[in-house]
Amino acid sequence: MPKVLILAGDAVEAQEIFYPYYRCKEEGIEVDVAVPEKKKDFIFTVVHDFEPPCETYTEKPGYRFPWVTKSFDEVNPEEYDGLIIPGGRAPEWIRLHPKCAEIIKHFFEKNKPIAAICHGPLVILGTHPEYVKGRKMTAYIAVKPDVEKAGAKYIDAEVVVDGNLITSRAWPDLPAFMREFLKKLKK
Repeated sequence: MPKVLILAGDAVEAQEIFYPYYRCKEEGIEVDVAVPEKKKDFIFTVVHDFEPPCETYTEKPGYRFPWVTKSFDEVNPEEYDGLIIPGGRAPEWIRLHPKCAEIIKHFFEKNKPIAAICHGPLVILGTHPEYVKGRKMTAYIAVKPDVEKAGAKYIDAEVVVDGNLITSRAWPDLPAFMREFLKKLKK
């Protein structure tokens, strides 16, 4: 049975962690959720929404996510078959943790599926931009300049698959995002 790692932290987007977590569980996949430092058994989520006439998303407090299993330092990436990086504001700061870079590198070097949604690609772009140079990917539109600066081609689509990398724009794209991730994981 495959085993998946989700990298998260406080201020992760609620739908982008709950949906992948439950979809994997529904498929019988074992899931670990790792955070920079395991100070508690839950993380705080945020709800990002698109509310006209606001030009960007709005943010509200979300549910607590109670299934944190490890700190980044406790992660052995060899144990996992796939990686999911949800969005929200968590990616801005989890990418600063030194172990995060080691985890990302492992998944690229072993060609294991890596799925990043919304602001999640910031974790890859901030730790190992060399792995996306020349590739196609998507992210939340505000991340487009970071994608292009790293040398990747930004595609405005609900899901973009380029080799082992699966990316999506935001929570409305979750069905396509998880469909493509699960396809890669099952190969």
